[in-house]
Amino acid sequence: MSNKLIGAAAIIIDSAGKILLVKHSYGKCNWEIPGGKSEPGESAEETAQREVFEETGLTIQIEKLTGVYYEPQYDMHHFVFLCRMTTEQQPQPASAEILECGYFSLDDLPRPMSDFTYRRIQEALDSHNKDLFHTIGPRAWME
Repeated sequence: MSNKLIGAAAIIIDSAGKILLVKHSYGKCNWEIPGGKSEPGESAEETAQREVFEETGLTIQIEKLTGVYYEPQYDMHHFVFLCRMTTEQQPQPASAEILECGYFSLDDLPRPMSDFTYRRIQEALDSHNKDLFHTIGPRAWME
């Protein structure tokens, strides 16, 4: 039995091409794509769907895997999926760990945000990006 950590996050784009982000209530109170750690017996896809629902109240459909990021510091794999909403509802903070959520254009993303979050967004939206697997180092902050 492995203790390897798995995380999953969702890139959700609205009809205007804006990206859904959530603002955490802890740490740097940073902006992030919705996501989190897997629970026992849960696939990466199920994790992304559960985390989005827990953080924003939205139900999503997974469309495609856009990247797998290995973080040696924590021996953790982060899966990132491009997703679409299954309803027209608006996201609302749905847990105490989320202060705000909203859609932002790629050229006007809120701060603070980690370079890891920014990289996952950029690579998910790059139709020419064929590299699924990445190794990441410690996060740097974009203030």
